[in-house]
Amino acid sequence: MPYAPFKLRIYAFLLDYILIAGYGILVLGSLSFLFGSYFPSLFSNSPITAQLTGFLIMTLPVSLYFILSEQSKWQGTWGKRKMVVRVVDDSGQRIDKGRSFIRTAVKFLPWEVAHFCIWRLMLPADFSEMTLLIMLSAVNVSILIYFLTPFTNKKRKSVYDWVSGTAVVK
Repeated sequence: MPYAPFKLRIYAFLLDYILIAGYGILVLGSLSFLFGSYFPSLFSNSPITAQLTGFLIMTLPVSLYFILSEQSKWQGTWGKRKMVVRVVDDSGQRIDKGRSFIRTAVKFLPWEVAHFCIWRLMLPADFSEMTLLIMLSAVNVSILIYFLTPFTNKKRKSVYDWVSGTAVVK
């Protein structure tokens, strides 16, 4: 299988990020407009409520976008399709929902840990600031590892590819 060059994967991610940012602006703008004064309270009273609201509004839909797109007949998100790359299992076949779920969960784990920490730094919580800063540092290290791992192997696999038994091919 010809493995996708890292550059194509980055371009695909950037295209998907534009789509996700547009979704975020549309949804957050719409909710702010429709629910006016009630909406900000979801992000200002409790770190648990803030994180759950953010998860339901952004993380869950974005995760579903990746899970459903990568296990679909197109085998990739809109960005991957535009870059003509696709996600396959280690035998070159289309991935199933379970493998797609694992791939996406591992991919977004640092994102969710960062949200957990940030909400607890911004709002009163039962975690020490030092603990949260250490966790955020670990997030940064994991993101760096996620970014560098494809440069260390011929199949250009990232951490979430190794864990889920997937690859991105051209």
